[in-house]
Amino acid sequence: MLIISTKQIPKSAQHDYAHSLLRVCLAKKGIKYNNDTKILHSETGKPSLAEYPDVHYNVTHADGITACTVGENECGIDAERVHAHRPNVIKRTFSENEKALMESAPDEEKNLLFFRLWTLKESYVKAIGIGVSYPMNTAEFSFDGSEIRTDIEGYSFKQYILCDGEFVVSVCEKKL
Repeated sequence: MLIISTKQIPKSAQHDYAHSLLRVCLAKKGIKYNNDTKILHSETGKPSLAEYPDVHYNVTHADGITACTVGENECGIDAERVHAHRPNVIKRTFSENEKALMESAPDEEKNLLFFRLWTLKESYVKAIGIGVSYPMNTAEFSFDGSEIRTDIEGYSFKQYILCDGEFVVSVCEKKL
């Protein structure tokens, strides 16, 4: 289950709003989620529901966008507002093929392409529960039209480009 909201939320309230979306997703599965819900954390900090070990979730929020995914498999989600990309991030976290893809893209498409690649990487590291300590340049992505290409086995990826390219949301889910 996926919920995406482009409601403008003050930065100080984004975390709580993301968890309100999680509450809606879990309620649709018959699970009550509130301040008393016991949350466990893996060694790397990934949260899970103590009473529902077979229910997996992840939330994300950025300027102008909040999203939540809930499923039966490990999952990760990342959402970003598209803005000027950061060349230093490309140098540190993109593979050589991704760098070449960025260099060959028309200037007017580079910011969107950056965030398409970045959110895929983020969704993956959130799904595996490691976070940005993972060597991001080893998680490589490319595109064939709307198809996402990767050599990462055991995971599926979906991507949503919203509001005429203003936002990108990527979801990663472990395959059974």
